[in-house]
Amino acid sequence: QSLSTGMAVAGVLVLARSVRVTAKFTSALDIPVAFVEKNVKLRGKLHHITEKGLEVEHIPISIPFFTSIQRKWQSKGLLLVRLAGVELAPSGMTWLQQELKPKQMIWFQLLGREDSALECLVLVNKGRFLSVCLNEEILRQGLGRTARIEGLHHDSHLYWKLHKRLLRAELKALKKNKGIWKEESYSERIRDRISNNKFVQTLKQFASWLRSSFYR
Repeated sequence: QSLSTGMAVAGVLVLARSVRVTAKFTSALDIPVAFVEKNVKLRGKLHHITEKGLEVEHIPISIPFFTSIQRKWQSKGLLLVRLAGVELAPSGMTWLQQELKPKQMIWFQLLGREDSALECLVLVNKGRFLSVCLNEEILRQGLGRTARIEGLHHDSHLYWKLHKRLLRAELKALKKNKGIWKEESYSERIRDRISNNKFVQTLKQFASWLRSSFYR
């Protein structure tokens, strides 16, 4: 009897764990705290790109028969996923809209949760064996700036490990003068200095006065 009871308890524990693994999260608050603390990686389908973040439909792990039963009572909703450690420039938003496709599958690793939003590392598959971290790629293209990684303790090893990765990506854009770090050419700088020179501006005003006096 004790053996059967033990097997029954074990079965309940396995079932409880399966429910969590296969559950579809429709709100950031639905995600267990342990998932966020352990930086679990989830899969989802992209729906919209907004100024607040990516609206993603969570796609849970599928288990034959069990998942089909779960779908009957699962609610609908989208998760708001933000690119952790990145302050997007307007050009970064445009780039995301061009690079990502509706219904595209992405992976997002949980780093933190703030109100109704998830702070994540977002990964996109590029081919069968290659994936790109959007957080780093945006900085590498000069389409944003590094920012504090919300949700992670500032003195944690993971925080500084990720922050260094993001800083290295930003530094590459800075060295190559890409995106927001693009410098004006020498001729453009000279032209701006001349046009802003007070003497030149005075000459322009005088020439304009002469023309207006001549046509009176």
